Amino acid sequence: MTARSAKAATPRPVRRPSTARKPGGGRTPGGLRGLHTRLKRAWDRPLTAYYLILGGSLLITVLGLVMVYSASQIKALQSGLAPTYFFRKQLLAAVLGGGLLLAASRMKVRLHRGLAYPLLAVSVFLMCLVQIPGIGVAVNGNQNWISLGGPFQMQPSEFAKLALVLWGADLLARKQDKRLLVQWKHLLVPLIPVAFLLLGLIMLGGDMGTAIILTAILFGLLWLAGAPTRLFVGVLGAATLIGALLIKTSANRMSRLACIGATDPGPGDQCWQAVHGIYALASGGFFGSGLGASMEKWGELPEPHTDFIFAITGEELGLAGTLSVLALFAALGYAGIRVAGRTEDPFVRYAAGGVTTWITAQAVINIGAVLGLLPIAGVPLPLFSYGGSALLPTMFAIGLLIAFARDEPAARAALAMRQPVFGRRQAGVRWKTMRRRVKKRPSGER
Repeated sequence: MTARSAKAATPRPVRRPSTARKPGGGRTPGGLRGLHTRLKRAWDRPLTAYYLILGGSLLITVLGLVMVYSASQIKALQSGLAPTYFFRKQLLAAVLGGGLLLAASRMKVRLHRGLAYPLLAVSVFLMCLVQIPGIGVAVNGNQNWISLGGPFQMQPSEFAKLALVLWGADLLARKQDKRLLVQWKHLLVPLIPVAFLLLGLIMLGGDMGTAIILTAILFGLLWLAGAPTRLFVGVLGAATLIGALLIKTSANRMSRLACIGATDPGPGDQCWQAVHGIYALASGGFFGSGLGASMEKWGELPEPHTDFIFAITGEELGLAGTLSVLALFAALGYAGIRVAGRTEDPFVRYAAGGVTTWITAQAVINIGAVLGLLPIAGVPLPLFSYGGSALLPTMFAIGLLIAFARDEPAARAALAMRQPVFGRRQAGVRWKTMRRRVKKRPSGER
């Protein structure tokens, strides 16, 4: 046998597709383990939080616009209005909110801190105007609105949520820089008195739902500031006692509390809204009856485009639609926690944690009420329900999270690498983790 024929008879090595190269030169197992490793590596990239916040918030807002259009048509026709009346107002608010989101995402942190005191002062002033006869407007028994002329109204208490987040974050950050948060008096004053001032002005109008959200933001800030357990439990106990007293002294709130888990409208149809919300969810099945095909929005379910839009979503888009909404809010909450946990700036940590607490708590309260697990609090689903007063400050708050996510050192470097430099992309460096920059290895890795 010649050398050439022996060489031709030698079998070539077969490459096995079950392994893949690791960045460090090793191999990643195939199958489910390899998939898990790749997903974990992708999840830890510097821009993950940025994309989750931006993409999740935009998807929630767009889906909310679609559902507002579907859920509000019958309500508008019954009121003698054009079927697109509520949709057009919500679209206008979304466009204005998009401008606020873009502006907030491009602002520097020091400018955000500079807005804290002016926004708090304006919010307190507007909430005082609400209680003046002739200026304040009552809606559904709660006087928390100011008429802006024509069909437009504003609810100042929605802007108070953003004001408390920014002002509280700035206050706690300055005290942390001076190492004063180890003292109880500096931890509580003036944060608790100012929060109680806002809560009092809100409760003068009877809006306990918004007061609950504001209380959740306050507890979120105290938790992030490292409040001792005894202090935290004490403030929580005092808030619970005050809330129980306010519920006990109001027949309307007691009736809402009695409707938790109700399956029958009850005497006087006091649980009509809660029960028909469950009917809407139950009739949707797995994939819903189809967009626009809801039966409950034909006068059976009150507020189908505001507080109970999640029920109409379940009826028209089914379990798949409601789980998609829940997944988007979960991703948004995770990204906010990630931004708050990875920053070294105290203000960014407190502000990101406050915004995440605000949006997450409001979503839980709204969805819990629709599911019959919590009393109906009358709060909208963030970014989803109809209402420009709620949408505008929430989109500005999302812009805050985007700005904070972009401001991480690793995220700034990753964004800079994506920008062309003299017509070419930067090469030769790769971000392996959130903290460390390493040189590319000559192993052909990508």
